[in-house]
Amino acid sequence: MTIPDHTLAGWFARRVNQTPSRPMLTFEGVTWTYREFDARAAALAGVLRDGGVSAGDRVAYLAFNHPSFLETMFACARLGAIFVPLNFRLTGPELAFIIADAGVHTILAGPDHRSVIDGVRNDLPVERWIGVEGAPDGWEDHEGLIAAAEPADRVLDLDIESTAVIMYTSGTTGRPKGAMLSHRNLWWNNLGTLHTQEYLDNEVTLVVAPLFHIGGLNVTTLIVLQRGGEVVLHRHFDPAAALHAIPDHGITSMFGVPAMFLFMSQQSDFDEVDLTSVRIAICGGAPVPEPLMKRYAGVGVPFFQGYGLTETAPSLTVLTKEYTDAKLGSAGRPVFFVDMKLIDDDGNTVTEPFAMGEICARGPNIMSGYWNRPEATAEAIDDDGWFRTGDAGYVDEDGFWFVADRVKDMVISGGENVYPAEVEEILLAHPSVAEVAVIGTPSERWGEAVCAVVDATGEPPTLEELRDFAGEQLARYKLPTRLEVVDEIPHNASGKMLKRELRARFDTEG
Repeated sequence: MTIPDHTLAGWFARRVNQTPSRPMLTFEGVTWTYREFDARAAALAGVLRDGGVSAGDRVAYLAFNHPSFLETMFACARLGAIFVPLNFRLTGPELAFIIADAGVHTILAGPDHRSVIDGVRNDLPVERWIGVEGAPDGWEDHEGLIAAAEPADRVLDLDIESTAVIMYTSGTTGRPKGAMLSHRNLWWNNLGTLHTQEYLDNEVTLVVAPLFHIGGLNVTTLIVLQRGGEVVLHRHFDPAAALHAIPDHGITSMFGVPAMFLFMSQQSDFDEVDLTSVRIAICGGAPVPEPLMKRYAGVGVPFFQGYGLTETAPSLTVLTKEYTDAKLGSAGRPVFFVDMKLIDDDGNTVTEPFAMGEICARGPNIMSGYWNRPEATAEAIDDDGWFRTGDAGYVDEDGFWFVADRVKDMVISGGENVYPAEVEEILLAHPSVAEVAVIGTPSERWGEAVCAVVDATGEPPTLEELRDFAGEQLARYKLPTRLEVVDEIPHNASGKMLKRELRARFDTEG
């Protein structure tokens, strides 16, 4: 039996054929139909093909949210190339490492980020440089190239297991790792979500989270496109603009991290804005405060907490609307086609309700591995396909999952993952720092604050000094916003820092 082509390019072609005249994407007052958008993606695929990009080559994208992000992703899919979205908050050295690690052939960059790339350009293996929304010297013009291009046909025999997207996540050892998401991973994530959530063919989703995050790309965006709905895309997150886009566009669904929903709820006219069109508001990326859920419930917005990771494409669990009251605070139950379990420190399966363990997941949405990191892949995914999330949680007597803590020391600030090892490595080079532990501490605004606990040599540094020192090498969201100076950082018998003790000591807002 011939299996239908469900690669990114395959299912998108079917969608275009079925609903060519439907609105697909609205951005800054301009709307493209599925047919119009497909024509642009095909033309960009021709541009990439003529520039030497073929199956397996990597194409990177660096810009704020823009239609060209999705154009590039679908253009890559037509050729069997691999799309590498880049975090626009990173510094030049951080981006240089990722671009070199991925072996990027072609990069597309927007006007706000080309200077960052130009600063490290001589260190990059990139063969072609394409500017989005303008092209200064040394960059080719994206719009002009599309206008002159011969559209590319799509690869029809592309292996569903081949990598579609490489998404880089910060590494616990201080180096980012590229999660390889195959066409199969993305397809099954979407299918599982469609079997769990009520996405309709007239869905209108508001996308304000950055598309370079798996949450922005694939909690609603690709799923709604697969269903034939419309994406309303914002370049940046602005709480007032996001709030008013809901009645202006008849928004039916959106994804955001807790801080986004919090800032929207703090708008002075929040209670007066008509939000009745919203059927699905999904919050993830960090634990969701119960008062925030109740705030949205109070204005009639069904507010769902979900749980997932970049490596799982991303959805693992979701709390569906019939349980939002009874199971408030839960991350829900596993989505369709996903199996989950808890393991203890010895790797044994935890079966007792409310007993803590590390969350593991298995399913067709689990990444194939980390790019160029076979050892890290083997550590994360066992021979039976179980992926160790590094998160700790428990399951109640009704099978609802709760994410309680992190086995790893990751800090989640404003929905951004901050890995302490990366920050500590930079801060340790400061002459006044003898030892430093980076932990997450409570923050009403951001969920967690990045806190540097410092054992100083001589006169302790100030917070401003540490931020200035690390600012050229780390993205701003990774910089500490709180400093605590201690006489000694606690360690266990083997010399490992006892960060749990530090978190307990500084478990209040600074």
